[in-house]
Amino acid sequence: MERTLSIIKPDGVTRGLIGDVIRRFEKNGLNIIAMKMIHMDKTQAEGFYAVHLGKPFFDSLTDFMSSGPAVVMILEGDDAIAKNRELMGATNYKDAAPGTIRADHATDIEKNVVHGSDAPETAAFEIGYFFNSFEIIRR
Repeated sequence: MERTLSIIKPDGVTRGLIGDVIRRFEKNGLNIIAMKMIHMDKTQAEGFYAVHLGKPFFDSLTDFMSSGPAVVMILEGDDAIAKNRELMGATNYKDAAPGTIRADHATDIEKNVVHGSDAPETAAFEIGYFFNSFEIIRR
């Protein structure tokens, strides 16, 4: 079983998309083993997205991610990282396959509703950034 981090970004929370996003994960064999709603401040968002420090979109991304509540969760399942990324769709919603979360709900490349880890190493860092071992359900 593989684990990945998923975030329903502030635009998804504000627009009432939490239930739809979770339904898609569960319908496709991804189990939620930890979940909570958070509101990152700018410093926390900068720490989470530190890998993008120096890129032109860093400030707007961290401003956006600290603009309101988000839902962070750990998904577990066979090929969880790839499956989650397939369900999310391409980062640029204009390139996302029909029926994906981003094709159905994103409004621009930044406000694209969800975030998901892109590799096992990234998932390990991201999960550890938001969750401690006591918050994770063992199956």
